[in-house]
Amino acid sequence: MGLTCNSTGFAAVDGGLEIKRRIPSDRVVAIAGNPNVGKSTIFNALTGMRQHTGNWPGKTVATAQGYCRTDKSGYVLVDIPGTYSLLAHSAEEEAARGFLCFGGIDAAVVVCDATCLQRSLNLALQVMELCPRTLVCVNLCDEAKRRGITFDLEQLEKNLGVPVVGTSAHNKRTLKALTEALDRLCDGETEVDPRRLRYIRPVEEAIGEAEPLLRERFGDRINPRWLALRLIEGDRSLAADAGEYLGTDLAADEEVAAAVERGRQRLAASDITLDILRDRIVSCITLNSEEAADGTVDECSSCRLADRRADKLLTGKALGFPMMILLLLVIFWLTISGANYPSQLLSAGLTWVGDRLSELMSGAPDWLRGILVDGAYRTLSWVVAVMLPPMAIFFPLFTLLEDSGYLPRIAYNLDKPFQKCHACGKQALTMAMGFGCNAAGIVGCRIIDSRRERLIAMLTNAFVPCNGKFPFMLTLVSIFFVGAVGGFAGSALSAVIVTSLIVLGVLMTFAASRFLSATILRGEPSSFTLELPPYRKPQFGRVIVRSMLDRTLFVLGRAAAVAAPAGALIWILANVTIDGTSLLSICTGFLDPFARLLGMDGVILMAFVLGLPANEIVIPIIIMTYMAQGSLVELDLPELAQLLADNGWTWRTAICTILFSLMHWPCSTSLLTVKKESGGWKWAAAAFLIPTCAGMLICFAVAQVSALFW
Repeated sequence: MGLTCNSTGFAAVDGGLEIKRRIPSDRVVAIAGNPNVGKSTIFNALTGMRQHTGNWPGKTVATAQGYCRTDKSGYVLVDIPGTYSLLAHSAEEEAARGFLCFGGIDAAVVVCDATCLQRSLNLALQVMELCPRTLVCVNLCDEAKRRGITFDLEQLEKNLGVPVVGTSAHNKRTLKALTEALDRLCDGETEVDPRRLRYIRPVEEAIGEAEPLLRERFGDRINPRWLALRLIEGDRSLAADAGEYLGTDLAADEEVAAAVERGRQRLAASDITLDILRDRIVSCITLNSEEAADGTVDECSSCRLADRRADKLLTGKALGFPMMILLLLVIFWLTISGANYPSQLLSAGLTWVGDRLSELMSGAPDWLRGILVDGAYRTLSWVVAVMLPPMAIFFPLFTLLEDSGYLPRIAYNLDKPFQKCHACGKQALTMAMGFGCNAAGIVGCRIIDSRRERLIAMLTNAFVPCNGKFPFMLTLVSIFFVGAVGGFAGSALSAVIVTSLIVLGVLMTFAASRFLSATILRGEPSSFTLELPPYRKPQFGRVIVRSMLDRTLFVLGRAAAVAAPAGALIWILANVTIDGTSLLSICTGFLDPFARLLGMDGVILMAFVLGLPANEIVIPIIIMTYMAQGSLVELDLPELAQLLADNGWTWRTAICTILFSLMHWPCSTSLLTVKKESGGWKWAAAAFLIPTCAGMLICFAVAQVSALFW
């Protein structure tokens, strides 16, 4: 069977989705599923897209559509946000429910996790209510087999009344079976008789009061039984969306309102309030999924026991936090020790290219060669040489943690501290994403349901050092606190110090979150459900490719896009003079008195200001200014140490500079991302001021207190 695929684009979950058929006969198929079941992986394999996937919940926070064509038909596949239920506790769940209800789909594919099938069937049964043409895809069958779990898919198909296929997302043969089953389903070759959700008697009687009227009014445009229950439980968001879809105002319809009220009276007669009703609905759905899974799964208990033992170690009170810190320490040691030599080679190669470019432009005006080569190119080459090697090590290691299932354990461990700060435990996930890029962490805040808590996470993400800050911090740590210690001991000591700084950044995140929740963003923390996925063996080849393409090159490209023009501007400031003094020197002189109060000098503070486009260019600006040269100069570590010492640097200067690097304004890309995600410049201004004020206060305290005693 032939299969062609092509991507057609993304759409935000809150902005609606425009379906892009290639020909009128193309069918629209929703790909639904719980978070972390391989839904996006299947979507990627069928459409050829590269949505980022990972072994932790909340990855798909936007809706994507792609195109897939079999020998029989063309399909527009829509990857809706991962959700556990259609009862809509969050923005993602509302988006998923809205598309399934009102998106005009021809069929739905519900991806289930073979390692915990019963839980996945909760969603499958709800989708079957809305879309009888549902195909249940039991994914991760290879992993289930390794864990000693066996299935009777034929029995499951009989229990559900809809077609069921087993897949392993990375096995193309199983995906072929999926598309063949989808063809048969959409062509009507497969008869379906979806299992109906059954509720306790009072709930069924309540539904019976409103269902006949809704069926008479709207027919099969929307499942009347499902709509009746949603209206009875008081889902206003759904009522508004359904009314718009049906072309009527359900809230103002007296007959519908009377039927809904009679249903609620039926519930009240059995002492079931609206608050209790939702619990009863959830309990009934769970019971229905247990019945549907009965006789279909044979599970090995020893595998579950192994996961519990690992969780006891990694999430326990005694070892949970020490294990987190130890793992972080190992990652940074590997990054530090592994990046030095490649950085030197890359720097030498880019310097050679720069020399050749300078020779090629020997006939051009000096100012033009200066701006393009000495300014833009040398700044760009510095950023690439400094950033690429550590990112190429750090991101794959981080992705391995993600694929193994450990990141949700980190969120679980940090949930209580964030709850005490009146923030959301999911902020632990967005904070972890900030290690690679603060802008990525800010975008990731979409997984937080509450707008108040989402703003807290965005405004405090800069306290986590991004990849652009690490090289600067590592350089100063190596010069002033590791010194002559080399080899394993030196890299280990550097890793310990940098890890301590990161722990400080996390503590500052807690403090800032608590401050915001007590002042401009008051409120109580909301509850959230976080699935702890099973531990999985990462696929190393895919991890390396994905981390390089989706993360390393993305972040590097973002930095390079701002580094080149910033380098040109810096060259102009360094070479345009007034009365023999460069503009750069005038600016540093103006900032110097204030910078001294913070334990730094004007050159350092000016470097941070000019580093707003990219933190990676702070070091080259400091070197260029101290050497009073009009272009960037690369120095090895001993030469840089001597240059800093000659310009009055002490251990106090280094500490204050490192602390300010840890806590100061986010880069311009992050600020623009905050503005876009929050919908206003005032929150971008807050994201600028909060870490900056904290950094200045701490640097001032360290500088003044240390001056009293040393």
